Amino acid sequence: MKRLIVGMTGASGAVMGMELLRALKGMPDVESHLVVTEGAEATFGYETELSMDEVRGMADVVYDNGDIGAAISSGSFETEGMIVIPCSMKTVAGIVSGYSSNLLLRAADVCMKEGRKVVLVPREMPLSRIHLRNLKEAADSGCVIVPPMLTFYNGADTVEKQVRHIVGKVLMQFGMECEGFRPWNPKQKVPSKRQ
Repeated sequence: MKRLIVGMTGASGAVMGMELLRALKGMPDVESHLVVTEGAEATFGYETELSMDEVRGMADVVYDNGDIGAAISSGSFETEGMIVIPCSMKTVAGIVSGYSSNLLLRAADVCMKEGRKVVLVPREMPLSRIHLRNLKEAADSGCVIVPPMLTFYNGADTVEKQVRHIVGKVLMQFGMECEGFRPWNPKQKVPSKRQ
């Protein structure tokens, strides 16, 4: 059984985190470990009609963000790594400075010190010089930065398809395939709506 930590922060894009949990739920060999910040809880209320009980119900294991002594705060608790989706700029700053003031930040810190993959899905626009500096520092420290960019080569003509594509790109970092994800295929053209 593979363990994967999922962190959700208060950045816009709560639906991406939920889609990731849905994708992981469909993978019987993956155990998802979820930690949600207070900001993320507020964002779910603004951006979706989902209750936090529904969100937490999609994960296999759920942690309180204030529980610094939780299993995922220890390097001896083996995981594949961590995905922070969506990832706020405050969280990026905490990760690059090693400021582990909550469980989400501590879990990212542990994954990095243990040489495990940490994937950040930053959601901010436009990016300031400080944001860009921190993202570069995160990349230089070994994090993979997967900004949620729009994609058009695969016929992703709805928000749902765009979100699924982002989640598919994130899961590719861990060698996992997402149902409904359409990777680049130069021989396959986008279906035309015009006949």
